[in-house]
Amino acid sequence: MHITMRYYTAASALGDAMAANTDAIRQLITTVPGFVAYYAIRNGDVVTSVTVCQDKAGTDESTKRAAAWVKENVKGGVSAPSINEGDTFVQFNK
Repeated sequence: MHITMRYYTAASALGDAMAANTDAIRQLITTVPGFVAYYAIRNGDVVTSVTVCQDKAGTDESTKRAAAWVKENVKGGVSAPSINEGDTFVQFNK
């Protein structure tokens, strides 16, 4: 599996927009080919999203969709995220 984490700083407006539009985000991300899971974490004005897909093509598509959604839905925009991604090499599930 491939995981992409996006770290947005000074992103209070993004967190607010995401919280107000969870159904739209669900539809946008869960329809990515190879989608496995998505998480969003908010810590003050830092927002981190985690996307898990079967392969890099899926996480690349999720990053593309996320960028377009942010551009359309976050007034004033938000700085480009720092991105960390890679294939899983240790995984535990309950």
